[in-house]
Order: sequence, then C-alpha cells, then structure tokens
Amino acid sequence: MMHEELKDPELGMVTIQEVRVVRDLSQAKVFYTSLDTRLSTAESSRRLNRLAGHLRWLLGQQLELRSVPRLLFVYDESIEQGERMDALIEQAVAHQGPADAEEPKP
Repeated sequence: MMHEELKDPELGMVTIQEVRVVRDLSQAKVFYTSLDTRLSTAESSRRLNRLAGHLRWLLGQQLELRSVPRLLFVYDESIEQGERMDALIEQAVAHQGPADAEEPKP
C-alpha cells in the first residue's frame, strides 16, 4: 500500500521493519528504514507522519476494524547499530595478534 499510494518520490524505498500496536488499538508505532539517502531520517519521518492520516484512511477501507490505529512513523536504527557492532567486532579481531587468536594448550 505504501509503495502504491505514497506520491512522494523523495521518500525513496521505504521498508516497514516492525509495527507495534497498543492493546486498545488506538495507536501503532511503525518502525521503518529507507535505502534512499536524499532525505535525513528526521525529514523522512516528518514526511511519513504527514502522510499517516491518508494511510490510516486507506487501512480503514481495507480492514474490518471498529477503530483504525493512529500511525506514528519512527526510523528504525537497529540495522545501522548492528552494522556498527559488526564493524567493531571485525576491527577487534583484526587487531588481535596471531598468538592471541590461539587458545593456550594445556
């Protein structure tokens, strides 16, 4: 729905990573990532949140719910954090000397 209905070409390829809905279905936090770097994460969040009302209306047309949750878009930093952790681990392994890499033999 997002790829077909959103008419903002600067948003680029937005991928929904996770949606957390509160128990009473009043609000849904939508975690997303974007491969496009033309916009800052703050700007892409602002644009998505501006379009959230329209997306909520579209969801209401497709879902059989009494109430459609209010959508709040949040940039998901977990992938970038994972990449940073991988880089740190690789850096630590690269700095480890050959003698340090072997386990001491009993």
